[in-house]
Amino acid sequence: MTTYIAQFHAVHKLIDIAQQSCFIWRQEGGEIDNHLLEEKIKRESSIHFYQMLIDWDGEIDSKDISVKIWSTETFSG
Repeated sequence: MTTYIAQFHAVHKLIDIAQQSCFIWRQEGGEIDNHLLEEKIKRESSIHFYQMLIDWDGEIDSKDISVKIWSTETFSG
């Protein structure tokens, strides 16, 4: 398994705050599939980030979030 780090930018279509952060994950060697990584970031980071920001009862839908991967590299930290 190899550990990777990604720098990303996420936006929600209704919430006027962007999430800019890093995401660390492990995967078997091979190429990084950015689409799968974007979906993983939505599920494991962005949904929780935006859920903390809302002040109404409801759930954040991952379809309302778009994620842009800025860069990825192996991580040894």
